[in-house]
Amino acid sequence: MKIAIYGKSFNEGFDESIRLLFNKLSSKKVETYFYANFAHYLQAEKGIEVHASGIFDSYLSLDSTIDCMLSIGGDGTFLETVAIVGDKNIPIIGFNVGRLGFLSNIAKEDIIESIDAILERRTSIQERTLLEVDSGGLLFGNIRYAFNEITIQKTRTSMISIHVWVNGEFLNSYYADGLIVSTPSGSTAYSLSVGGPIMTPDSGTFIISPIAPHNLAVRPIILPDTCEITLKAESRDNILQASSDYLSEVYSGKLELKLRKAPFTVKILRLDSNSFFNTLRNKLLWGADKRN
Repeated sequence: MKIAIYGKSFNEGFDESIRLLFNKLSSKKVETYFYANFAHYLQAEKGIEVHASGIFDSYLSLDSTIDCMLSIGGDGTFLETVAIVGDKNIPIIGFNVGRLGFLSNIAKEDIIESIDAILERRTSIQERTLLEVDSGGLLFGNIRYAFNEITIQKTRTSMISIHVWVNGEFLNSYYADGLIVSTPSGSTAYSLSVGGPIMTPDSGTFIISPIAPHNLAVRPIILPDTCEITLKAESRDNILQASSDYLSEVYSGKLELKLRKAPFTVKILRLDSNSFFNTLRNKLLWGADKRN
């Protein structure tokens, strides 16, 4: 089996778990391909020896025959991993060395058991929808897809105006601090924090959630992911901030974005014992009730 590994820095509490992980992969004769910067960090900063079958540093140098990608970090690292994998159809699984770990949801005490499950094929594939972003080439460089959300928001004190069309039909003008267009995966991220609903990954929807709208009657709306959403934003000071997952840029002038469902999905590797509802209970503390 070929396994690629993408990661970033982590604190000392995870050193032993990471060593055990690499020893396990080596003992099973797994071909491991490391993200170049992570391999350097492990050796130079952590003193962890890396036996790599190959090195990659971008989407272009990632071998498309890889069987699985391990994302070692938090949810931000997982989103970066998604950008590296792109449309190569490589399943991703996240090992959490961060904080919440909703996407990177394998805890350090479960790493070895999880590797056994991967090698023994006791896993399933969950396909996740992405947003394709058409900004006329103005934003985010070569990254045209968002796993969680696209956000337009203010940079200063005055609220901004975002005018929205769905399949060419005018929906609403939002006067607010900003606006989030989210995938079902992103429904448990920024959208949730501003009052958006939680959607199951297979719900086939997009969510439009305003951030602190001036009109209190304005609420999040759920749309089918077959639609095209057009956003036209402007502000009094002519400055806006646009974000796509972990990327963010400040933009001068009026901004227009067209959003639609991407022509490919991201494949998430799920352990048979780790369902979406189980993650909801554990990560959002739904079970933290003495009656349960």
